[in-house]
Amino acid sequence: MKRSSRDIVHEIIFEADTPSGKLFDLLLIACIVLSILTVMLDSVQSLSAQYGDALYVLEWVFTILFTIEYFLRLWCVRKPFAYAGSFYGIVDLLSILPSYLSIIIAGSHYLLVIRALRMLRLFRVLKLAQYITEASALSDAMHASKRKIFVFLYCIVVLVVILGSLMYIVEAGGGGFTSIPKSIYWAIVTLTTVGYGDISPQTPLGQILASLIMIIGYAIIAVPTGIVTAEMTKSAISKSDISTQACPDCGRGGHSPKADYCMYCGSKMHI
Repeated sequence: MKRSSRDIVHEIIFEADTPSGKLFDLLLIACIVLSILTVMLDSVQSLSAQYGDALYVLEWVFTILFTIEYFLRLWCVRKPFAYAGSFYGIVDLLSILPSYLSIIIAGSHYLLVIRALRMLRLFRVLKLAQYITEASALSDAMHASKRKIFVFLYCIVVLVVILGSLMYIVEAGGGGFTSIPKSIYWAIVTLTTVGYGDISPQTPLGQILASLIMIIGYAIIAVPTGIVTAEMTKSAISKSDISTQACPDCGRGGHSPKADYCMYCGSKMHI
């Protein structure tokens, strides 16, 4: 059976099991690394002054290449909107948008470093399925614990508002506590154990309150970690359950090697 050009392009772009697909992915990763280095070097003033024009041209060459690749990905899958809304689809789009935005908003091209997220494809290229599995387990644990983390963050917000307001009353505007919002900022910095030191209590009562906040900060650091860890222990995913094959319709990966249909869109995996 003769394959269409769309199927051939899909195999090259999405599959890492074929020589052409692996070569494409390796070249893509090399381009991503070079494009990130280009953006970083452009941020160095001495290099930008000397090689600014060359770096600018290189940046646009990579952007055009990634733009063509993005539209080829949309063209070769049967459900382009499904791929566009997937994690990799969004990352692919965000990796080219800053260059076009820089035409309107100066300096936005530095956001191109988001292309580093595309390096996650390295796991698929090198067939490190166990890493894909671990990433999936972590993602599932984060998703499962989102409500608990939201409640936790809500309690923290309420806590810093109360503590910041108390510190404003105790310090009576001294020591940098000139307003409740600024006092809340101090409470956040102190509770997270960052401690910039730009604002500090001067009264004995304020110092006692600050000490209590520091102790509370150490106590709550472990809470979100414990929540995610508890969810990770619940998800027992086998390390051999993930393949590098992508769905020909929506372009998503993470399927079982024995899967006949895509677990996202229900399309047949083998064409």
